[in-house]
Amino acid sequence: MAQESPAQVGQTEEDRRKLIARLRRLEGQIRGLQSMIEQRRECEEILTQLAAAKVAMNQVGLNVIAHAMKECLRQSEEMDRDRLIDDALEVFLKYVKCVQ
Repeated sequence: MAQESPAQVGQTEEDRRKLIARLRRLEGQIRGLQSMIEQRRECEEILTQLAAAKVAMNQVGLNVIAHAMKECLRQSEEMDRDRLIDDALEVFLKYVKCVQ
């Protein structure tokens, strides 16, 4: 039986580059929120930007989960398929708890 190796985020350099770019945009959104609060901007404006940042963070998480699931399917010939499915579901369910 092949030795198990955990899925890594962004297997290719291009995948990692895109993920880092998305996180940098998110970082900019968070800094913008900090500035808005410091400037005592309207509550509705802040909440709109906060919702946008949350959506962006969720997209990063979904991207990571999608990659992990793809890796599980690629490994399915080498490992027990049922175990891989359980592992993928476990990762997904952990993430879902975070976004509720």
